[in-house]
Amino acid sequence: MKSITVGLGERSYPIYFGTGILAEIGNLCRSQGLGTTAAVVTNPTVGALYLARVTQALAGAGFSVVTVEIPDGEEFKNIETLKGIYDRLIDSGLDRGSFIVALGGGVVGDIAGYAAASYLRGIPFVQVPTTLLAQVDSSVGGKTGINHEKGKNLIGAFYQPRLVLVDVATLDTLQEREYISGLAEVAKYGIVLSKELFQFLVDHAQRLLARDKDCLIEIIERSCAIKASIVEKDEREAGLRAVLNYGHTIGHAVETLTGYTQFKHGEAVAIGMVLAAKCSQYMAYADGDDTEKITGLLRSLRLPVEPPRFSAAAYREALLRDKKVRDSGINFVFNRGIGGYQIARVEDIPLLLKICGIGD
Repeated sequence: MKSITVGLGERSYPIYFGTGILAEIGNLCRSQGLGTTAAVVTNPTVGALYLARVTQALAGAGFSVVTVEIPDGEEFKNIETLKGIYDRLIDSGLDRGSFIVALGGGVVGDIAGYAAASYLRGIPFVQVPTTLLAQVDSSVGGKTGINHEKGKNLIGAFYQPRLVLVDVATLDTLQEREYISGLAEVAKYGIVLSKELFQFLVDHAQRLLARDKDCLIEIIERSCAIKASIVEKDEREAGLRAVLNYGHTIGHAVETLTGYTQFKHGEAVAIGMVLAAKCSQYMAYADGDDTEKITGLLRSLRLPVEPPRFSAAAYREALLRDKKVRDSGINFVFNRGIGGYQIARVEDIPLLLKICGIGD
């Protein structure tokens, strides 16, 4: 088992990496001094595969275990599902000596983390991400929350986990589309933060599509190390951390407009990154060759690159509901070539959409 630390002073926590390490979750939770009862939040798909293994490991380490099952899908990351979690926690008598284990992908991690942040004004939680997207992105950094019908992640809190356990073996059972969706977030790190990681993805695209374990551990560890370094400098997204939103501004609009059902999160982000690359080229932060390389990498990873057809007005309305909007302008993340970034305020959203070729 390998590990890195997210350094946040008294709220620092480890991220553990390995293959076949789910059985260590109980001992790791015990080493963190967590309380007597664990509530494992999962969904039917992940639960059928890994819940028994996790609950046995927790029970074996001396914890009482409660299970909380929520529906599977981004469309269920909402207030109704959150209420169901609260109901289960209250009915099971969980107190401040309890903690939550989020076993699943980004939806489970986000909503279980927000439940932990808000239940009894905050109880500890642990991330056990089982999708590639969650392993490289959403499980690290403390962003928790739920969606609103008018926008993605509009309700939430920054609340750090006590530990993250990344078992690469869980990716063996991941559906192909879900797995590929996660590769978009890895590509994001390469495009705006690491030319070396970008080139690694270009050189090893086929091995990654084949889920080569050595390649996976390499990209997951690199991605988490990059994200940890950003979070350590800017935990609450006051400045630098906004770079991690590359591709997400338009990506979130795509998800909102399609009701969170047509595209996986990473697919929407891939579309957003291609459009962000076009905007970066227009602004002369990058050139056409950079845009072609970014588009080519995403295509080679079997990710979509074309936005769904909605009117410019519909896109504009969705963009203006983004939580990054200030006074009708957006702090937009551009790529500077490959491996660099520029964050700049965009006031003229119609022009942005025109550059992207979106709308009427």
